[in-house]
Amino acid sequence: MSSNALSVETRPATSSTVTLPEKHTVTRSDLAEALFRRIGLSRMESAQLVEMVISEISDAIARGENVKLSSFGTFLQRDKRERIGRNPKTGVEARITPRRVLVFRASHIMRARMNGETD
Repeated sequence: MSSNALSVETRPATSSTVTLPEKHTVTRSDLAEALFRRIGLSRMESAQLVEMVISEISDAIARGENVKLSSFGTFLQRDKRERIGRNPKTGVEARITPRRVLVFRASHIMRARMNGETD
């Protein structure tokens, strides 16, 4: 792994295939390791900091608050009404109960970054 703990590794190219980036899920331990390497906190302090940030975000969302992380995006709650859906296999109608869902809206800066655009 490179010095950048959040980098995405690629598969080796073969003569008949196009090289595609290998997908990697960034975990809490990856975030803690990045803090350890970049900021110099101990591994324990890095892990605790990641846990505290995730806990604060989770608690705010659970209280019904929106969470906006500048240059990243916003976590919003939406209320879904009761509706009738269909089982796609059988076509049988089924009642879908009302529920609250979590939505993430990426900021315009994050969208540009995802699409390889620069500011």
